[in-house]
Amino acid sequence: MRIDILTLFPGIFENVLGHSILKIAREKAIVQYNIFNIRDYAENQRCVDDRPYGGGPGMVMKPEPVFNAVEAIERQTNIPAKKILLTPQGRCFTQTIAKELAKEAYLMLICGHYEGFDERIRTGLDVFELSIGDYILSGGELSAMVVIDAIVRLIPGVLGDKNSITEESFHNGLLEYPQYTRPAEYRGMIVPEILRSGHHQKIKEWQRSLAEKRTREKRPDLLNKK
Repeated sequence: MRIDILTLFPGIFENVLGHSILKIAREKAIVQYNIFNIRDYAENQRCVDDRPYGGGPGMVMKPEPVFNAVEAIERQTNIPAKKILLTPQGRCFTQTIAKELAKEAYLMLICGHYEGFDERIRTGLDVFELSIGDYILSGGELSAMVVIDAIVRLIPGVLGDKNSITEESFHNGLLEYPQYTRPAEYRGMIVPEILRSGHHQKIKEWQRSLAEKRTREKRPDLLNKK
């Protein structure tokens, strides 16, 4: 998979992309990350924002630098990208959407900043608008990092154990069951006997039961959707 990131702050990303699962994916040549500074595509002395028509607080990102960047990159690659606009107005990011995007060969994430995008960026580019939640961040960079991390770990070959994905929270509409490791007893808290029994079928049944119980207590909305 190729992942292009269009941002006003390219320096934010390299540290995140250079660690943990994202680093492993790059080292395995499963994912290629490319970071582009939107300022490099501005037509007027790297100016990327201006005051909004009609008045209002803050500054709005101009359309020209974003259009220029997207079109220049696609001319270079000669293949269309699945373009994702990180915006509070987009669809709420879920594990289901992450699975869908993990099947794409080429993603282009466009990070906003300031008071948002000129509306012509939304309407003039074929973009999929995406939000990571009902709150406001200073820009789309942190959202892009969340989306990239959630997607990359789902790509076959990235994780060492493919079962790591299928037994996580949200995979089957449930939260994950409780997990334990050594020691068997710590400060009076003991690992459930069933997990030390070696009876795999009963362990699976226990895990399923606890996953349903935890979901019912903490996120009943997931069960309603399921």
